[in-house]
Amino acid sequence: MAETFRIAVRKFDAFESTIAKIWDAFCSETGCDLTLEAVPLDLHPLYDTILKDEGLKKGTWDVSLINTDWITEAYASEAIENLTPYIENDPPEDFPDGWSRSLLYKQEFDDKTVALPFHNGPECLIYRKDLFESIEEGVDYYGKYGKPLEIPKTWEDLMQIAEFFNRPEQNLYGTTFAAYPDGHNTVFDFCLQLWTRGGELFDDNKKIKLNSNAAIEGMAFYRKALKNTNAIHPDSRDFDSVKSGMAFANGNLAMMVNWFGFASMCEFLEDSKVKGKVDIANVPAGPNGEGASLNAYWMYVIGSGSKHKDLAYEFIRFAVNAQNDKLLTLEGAIGCRKSTWYDADVNKEVPYYYKLEALHQNTRSLPRKSNWSDIANVIDQLVLDVINTSEAIKTILDRAQKEIDQIENM
Repeated sequence: MAETFRIAVRKFDAFESTIAKIWDAFCSETGCDLTLEAVPLDLHPLYDTILKDEGLKKGTWDVSLINTDWITEAYASEAIENLTPYIENDPPEDFPDGWSRSLLYKQEFDDKTVALPFHNGPECLIYRKDLFESIEEGVDYYGKYGKPLEIPKTWEDLMQIAEFFNRPEQNLYGTTFAAYPDGHNTVFDFCLQLWTRGGELFDDNKKIKLNSNAAIEGMAFYRKALKNTNAIHPDSRDFDSVKSGMAFANGNLAMMVNWFGFASMCEFLEDSKVKGKVDIANVPAGPNGEGASLNAYWMYVIGSGSKHKDLAYEFIRFAVNAQNDKLLTLEGAIGCRKSTWYDADVNKEVPYYYKLEALHQNTRSLPRKSNWSDIANVIDQLVLDVINTSEAIKTILDRAQKEIDQIENM
């Protein structure tokens, strides 16, 4: 019976189909006779099996996809292999110059590289350009608000335009926020609301601070927005980023702040109803802030307990070459190489793909902390308290701050 090579995959059609195709090509090229067992998993089960249950450390998984939120914990717990010796002996094609620096530094610890980039795409404003460019819509909007219909630069503008485009009878809603409590989407929204209002996640003593004025202002806006049934999709509280992306591709949203990949997906998805009608812009800002994007990305890692480490490196080195990075993109995910961002075939399919490099120059990242999962759970709960109760926002944030202080002092 043939041995198996096990990969833990974030559940997403484009990820699954790409890895299957890359494995077939890899085996064809190298003569590898192992059987691939690529298991698609949602976020929490993926985290649990690779880190909480020590699947990478114990050899349950040879390779896993891992996101930037978890990479510090994976390194600190010795769950993943140091790739530096492999890279020095046989580097990936055009490494490191083939990638933006913003996709390499998160996986570097103590002069070691522990992962290779798989899928990226910062958060941005994704909008229906056919609606914004419509003369008829522009005339109606001007008649109603006395100003031109333009891509929103502030959160208040976004909500006003969302109300304008909110037409439930046409199954079209103004916008959405991915408010599903998974320790990711709500956390990203909290940080975006904070950063775009000139706030910071850390105080002067480099301690996490959740109860700043910018955070209070951001959460006040978020509560009001989530309750605005005249502007947002009614399923927003059940939407993670994938579900909101699918609603946009189905033609049910005028605009949303989401990962770049969900704009691209609209061009590749067979049953997309908005192909050719999409464009992107910077994330809106608060009245005193600037639009900022959030940079989080997925990577390949090798489990420290894998019995096939040499083969695992051969595979991921092959998987991140220019040809396979482009394949990933044409399957509907987001390649990480600069060559893919400017590829003529890719930009023919997705006319705004070249904008990725500019987006990456205006990104912020979540902090690298080995206890980030615990911190994220506190932020997740505070956002849920904001949108599900009428409790004073300062009280909610002060309570969350006490919990953070306890975690930080452990």
